[in-house]
Amino acid sequence: MKKALIIRFLSVIMIALTLSGTISYYFMADNLLKSNIESMKMVLKAVDHEMNYDKNLGDQATEIVESITNDKIRITIIDLSGKVLADTQAEGILTMDNHVNREEVLMALADDYGYSVRYSNTLGKSMIYVACLSSDGKNIIRMAEEFTGLEEYFATIVPFLLAGIAVAFLFAILLTYRFANSITRPLHEISDQMSRASKDELDFTFNQYKYEELNIISDTTLKLTAEIREYLKKNEFEKNIRQEFFSNASHELKTPITSIRGYAELLDQGFVKDEETQKDFITRILKETENMTGLINDILMISRLETKDAEVTFSRVRINPLLNEIFDSLQPIATEYQVTLHQECEPVIIEASIKQLRELLTNLISNGIKYNHPGGDVWVTIARKAENLEIVIKDNGMGISREDQIRVFGRFYRVDKGRSKRSGGTGLGLSIVKHIVEYYEGEIKLESTLGKGSCFTIVIPFERKQQEAQES
Repeated sequence: MKKALIIRFLSVIMIALTLSGTISYYFMADNLLKSNIESMKMVLKAVDHEMNYDKNLGDQATEIVESITNDKIRITIIDLSGKVLADTQAEGILTMDNHVNREEVLMALADDYGYSVRYSNTLGKSMIYVACLSSDGKNIIRMAEEFTGLEEYFATIVPFLLAGIAVAFLFAILLTYRFANSITRPLHEISDQMSRASKDELDFTFNQYKYEELNIISDTTLKLTAEIREYLKKNEFEKNIRQEFFSNASHELKTPITSIRGYAELLDQGFVKDEETQKDFITRILKETENMTGLINDILMISRLETKDAEVTFSRVRINPLLNEIFDSLQPIATEYQVTLHQECEPVIIEASIKQLRELLTNLISNGIKYNHPGGDVWVTIARKAENLEIVIKDNGMGISREDQIRVFGRFYRVDKGRSKRSGGTGLGLSIVKHIVEYYEGEIKLESTLGKGSCFTIVIPFERKQQEAQES
């Protein structure tokens, strides 16, 4: 990269120096032309001042040229019709062409003076012509001299010009090397920092550079590093969660399977003769089977909610009738635990899965009943809050400690393991609730005090961004 930068910069600088030298050369030529024209105009004024237009013009012109300048100067006297009256370097003026159409003559007739540069057929040289109107206004005085532009000064000017270009080029090389180093050095530093990184060590230290673009690279690297570190932590956390999940799932399934197998073996081997005991064993087997089915269904539901793979049928769900239905189904359990249910529900409708909403409300309300005390209460309040559906489920039961609140939405986590087992809980209820809320892009908040009760607040937007994106 450094070599490419230097080559390209020097190429650009060389082109720039060549162009500037060429432009300078032609600028000097133009200035020289203007300087010659001004000098020749001064000579013409002197010639005009010395001329007596009533005497022999040829002799006067020759005499004046010899006295005020050198023999390289050509003076021509032309009348207003273009006829040549005298010429200091031409022989046989009678045979000379009419000069009325010469560029410098036309300009002098129109604007007192004019000039042109062209090849002279008479002298066989490239000449510069300057003409002006005489003081009496009856003639045109024209002066001509050889003009080679900068050619005669080429040998003198070019060495200085090339020397200037060479010095400028040397400075350009030094500046280019410094500039290339100022870019490549930080890139090497960034590369060295990144090459020392490993999977377990992603700590970089970058300097602040004078080029903002390089700082953007280092800042972006730090940002990506932080994201990678966070991603790795998240992966590690999810790995631990998965391991814990499989361990817990295996344990939860192993217990009822062991019980079923034990009861089945006793029945199969004929150790239980009493018909009533046999029926009790069968009832226990069916109960354990039912618990296993519920556990497996809960695991499948969480998996589908996490992968967004659940086949969800949406409909316009009227919350009030749904809540009444859930209260009716849970009333026997509330009576058993001696807990009173209270509800306050606005007539709201939301586009959702009635099955998922029933699962969500049932889990939270049943937890409020089971983790309560005799004579306790569960209050359910559902209302529209701006563009959201707000569900508040509050109880005055046993409450949840601050330590447990952090993990209460985890899979298979039970606050009171003994009570969960007795009530047939799988430890997945709150995890399912959390996943359903996240599926609807909502939020869930828990406030609880140990011994005083818990309050779950759920906010679900009526319009989901994911749904709007799919529809559009």
